[in-house]
Amino acid sequence: MSEHSMDKPTPNPWLPLRTLTPARIALGRTGTSMPTGAQLDFQYAHAQARDAVHLAFDHGELSRQLAERGRDSLLLHSAAPDRHSYLQRPDLGRRLSDESAHTLREHAQAYPGGVDLVVVVADGLSALAVHRHTLPFLTRLEEQAASDGWTIAPVILVQQGRVAVADEIGELLGAKMTVILIGERPGLSSPDSLGLYFTYNPKVGLTDAYRNCISNVRLEGLSYGMAAHRLLYLMREACRRQLSGVNLKDEAQVHTLESDSTGNPGNFLLGPQND
Repeated sequence: MSEHSMDKPTPNPWLPLRTLTPARIALGRTGTSMPTGAQLDFQYAHAQARDAVHLAFDHGELSRQLAERGRDSLLLHSAAPDRHSYLQRPDLGRRLSDESAHTLREHAQAYPGGVDLVVVVADGLSALAVHRHTLPFLTRLEEQAASDGWTIAPVILVQQGRVAVADEIGELLGAKMTVILIGERPGLSSPDSLGLYFTYNPKVGLTDAYRNCISNVRLEGLSYGMAAHRLLYLMREACRRQLSGVNLKDEAQVHTLESDSTGNPGNFLLGPQND
């Protein structure tokens, strides 16, 4: 082997697989190291993830866009006073600040009988995800929720919020169900992934076992329509069975060309099912 052959990228037979996934596979190598291009791509993706975590929640713009669509909103804050505290103390992000809790109690007087559904939007670990995906997803969700006859509270916006903050909000409003839209922890190929967490009969102190999660809602992941379809199935089943979490499975049927032609929903792993 010549002295200069080590400087040339080694041919990579796995390269075609990169067209099938955004995952960091088949990066190749130069000698015993990654190629410069792959290393620079990694550093860029890492910087995007860090930026997403620290991006400020533009609740004012989101509130304005909601108002343009005829939806009221209410801004609250968790017990975490700033971003540094939020990242260091996850427990503070799970509860409302005293001032916000007082504001919500006053707001709840407008709903003496409670409401069926409260939608909470929190920045979480990626405000970028919330900025990009909240409105298109909510459009699909609320159209179907209204057709089911559910009463819906104004959208609750929470700064420095974590998933469990929706439990306190739902309890104070007397809500039958809560759904929180929250920015998920960024990955190296997904700095804008939106997570949905659904809880039936929310109250302070519930664990994750009482919630259902739908993750990776974004253009490159789970589509808005599919996410709304799955969430509505869970909500309808929760109302029927009066529970959510580990005892409520996502068994929503998804229509495909194959299932439409056979009349059976089928399973994409097993193929169409015959009677």
